[in-house]
Amino acid sequence: MVANPPADGETLAEIAARYGRAYNTLSAQWSRHPAWPDPIGKRGRAYVYDPAQVDAVVREHFVREDTTFEARRLYTTAEIAERTGISTGTIRADVSKGRWPAPDTTEGRANLWSGATINTALAGRRSYRKSPESS
Repeated sequence: MVANPPADGETLAEIAARYGRAYNTLSAQWSRHPAWPDPIGKRGRAYVYDPAQVDAVVREHFVREDTTFEARRLYTTAEIAERTGISTGTIRADVSKGRWPAPDTTEGRANLWSGATINTALAGRRSYRKSPESS
C-alpha cells in the first residue's frame, strides 16, 4: 500500500492507485464482491468509500496470506490446495492451460511439486477468494 488515504474517503481510482491495481480490477471485480463496503458519499460523479472498511475487505478477501513451502520437500495437489486456498481443480486446470508449472515428479497417480516450484508459481499469482456463502 502507498500513502495514507484522504480523511474524507477515497474513490475507486484512488484505491486502485494505493494498492497498485488496475482501476478496471476494482470496478469490475473487487467492488462487486458481496463484502465490499457501501459508499459513504460522492465526489463529483465518483462514489467515495471509507478507507478503513476498504482495507478490511481487501485484507480478508483479496490479499493472499504469505504461504511459503519448504523448498526441497514434495507436495501433492491436495497439500497445495489446503495451504493456499486454491482448489485442486483449479491447479489441475491451470497445469493443462500452462498457467501452473508441470509437476516435478509423479508417484503412481499423484503429481508432486517441489516447494521451490510452488513458491515460484505463487509469486506471480494474484489472489481472489470467494466468500464461503457464494461457493
